[in-house]
Amino acid sequence: MNSSELKQRTKRFGLMVINLVGLLPNTSAGRAIGNQLIRSGTAIGANYRAACRAKSTADFISKIDNVEEEADESCYWLELIMEGNILSNEVIQPIWSEADQLTAIFTKISKTSKTNSQKYIVKEEALEYRVGFS
Repeated sequence: MNSSELKQRTKRFGLMVINLVGLLPNTSAGRAIGNQLIRSGTAIGANYRAACRAKSTADFISKIDNVEEEADESCYWLELIMEGNILSNEVIQPIWSEADQLTAIFTKISKTSKTNSQKYIVKEEALEYRVGFS
């Protein structure tokens, strides 16, 4: 999956969350969970777009870590809705599954980026070492 496809996927997820929150009951719990889920669910796409415009590898990693956290937080709020029997599992399960998949995707991107970044640093240090002793 390329970055353009992932941008679309995260936007679709945000729209799914917006529609789901509209189904929550107008209770204090429904409003509180809904507000948190809207914030975390829509932040995934917004923060991923920001990561794609990162100015450095460190900036990219930092922004991707934020995306991963928001995806995982979305899973949490969806689990509360399921386990609290606020909405039926049939309604929540597909959205929770997508949040779980997005969490896994961004966790992998983060780990790979960190590994690749460290390899680059080690290569740079080795090059500096060799140049210094030429």
